[in-house]
Amino acid sequence: MTTVDTFNRPARFLRMRRLSGRTLSVVVTLVGLMLLTFSMGRLLPADPVLAVTGSEVDKATYDRVYQELGLDQPVWRQFLSYVGRVATGDMGRSLTTGQPVSADLLSVFPATIELALVAILCGTLVGVPLGVVAAVNRGRPIDHVARVIGLAGHSVPIFWLGLIALILFYAKLQWVAASGRIDILNEGMVPPITGLLLLDTALQGEWEVFRDALNHIILPGAILGYYSVAYISRMTRSFMLEQLGQEYIVSARAKGVSRRRMIWAHAFKNIRVQLLTVLALTFGGLLDGAVLIETVFGWPGLGQYLTRGLKMNDMNVVMGAVLLIGITFLVINIISDRLYRILDPRTR
Repeated sequence: MTTVDTFNRPARFLRMRRLSGRTLSVVVTLVGLMLLTFSMGRLLPADPVLAVTGSEVDKATYDRVYQELGLDQPVWRQFLSYVGRVATGDMGRSLTTGQPVSADLLSVFPATIELALVAILCGTLVGVPLGVVAAVNRGRPIDHVARVIGLAGHSVPIFWLGLIALILFYAKLQWVAASGRIDILNEGMVPPITGLLLLDTALQGEWEVFRDALNHIILPGAILGYYSVAYISRMTRSFMLEQLGQEYIVSARAKGVSRRRMIWAHAFKNIRVQLLTVLALTFGGLLDGAVLIETVFGWPGLGQYLTRGLKMNDMNVVMGAVLLIGITFLVINIISDRLYRILDPRTR
């Protein structure tokens, strides 16, 4: 055995152990998430049998459906059956639409992702520079403005802000389109490729439909974006203040480093990993905020689908939507973890 093999074997073993540890962590998280959604479906007061048969049902039919749903089996066996179905992509059938829940989720989730992407883009482009400027000008008027923006973003209910924005920008000024994702005349004009309407219309050169879709998404995206601006700017300001007080910044000033370079090339560079965590958490939180915004703006996404399922006591829809949101959080954490290793070699 060569010396190179001797040194490489422990390194390979360490990488395999880390990979197996991360894989085990993902599996345990998924099982815990499925246990949570399964328990939620069993603890809520809605009767799954009556949701299928209706309230006017005789006892014989009730007992037959009760057995068909597997509710007569032990709870542990019901859970294993549920895990097996989810593993194959079977989340049951929606009582509201009559379609498989997995198919419904595939059709509505891209709309929510598109709305959240527009919101996080607005939040990042506005919140990060605002936080940096506020930290650099601590105690000055711009700093107070940034803090008021953050305070208002956390205090004002997002659904109330959405209603006020609709009254002002749609009903009064008519700057934006009405509720929905696109005008009814343009529905079906662009074959879906990614499910993201703005991207699909741009890829296919349908610029008229693109402008229509942009006109519909700009207001709900901006409302969600303002919600994210409040958090991102506040955290960016806090991270920058911490870095601007470090000794290396004092040394950079003593060496005559320009103010611009000191802020962006030194201080801001050292908060990238922390800021990435904030952006990942904010994007996941936007999925929760989208439930209210989609209801206010009639946006045909996951939030509206989940709200309709709750109103109809459609537990397959509720469990499937909650599970999808949890999986999305998990994927975001995995992606952010990989980006950590790219931005900060010390974490490798």
